Amino acid sequence: MVSLEDYVARTEGTCGKEQDVIVTFKFDKKDEAIKKILSKATLKKSMAGIVFELAFGKFSFRLYGSGKAIFRSLKDKEELNTLLSELLS
Repeated sequence: MVSLEDYVARTEGTCGKEQDVIVTFKFDKKDEAIKKILSKATLKKSMAGIVFELAFGKFSFRLYGSGKAIFRSLKDKEELNTLLSELLS
């Protein structure tokens, strides 16, 4: 199983009506993480190859070429960790 600590630099919650989570990937692993995620998730839309609207299972999220991802409507940190483990394995 993949160790999330190898890929994830930090996670932050957003404020507002919907609780979104921003995941920042480690600089030296971001390209590998992006490649793995793009190979497993379904691409809905791509904007200039820099921003990707993706879906994986029942989750939708946005992935940025800078090494950040915004996950929408997650219940808790455990759900985020499970999702990231599946995407990065």
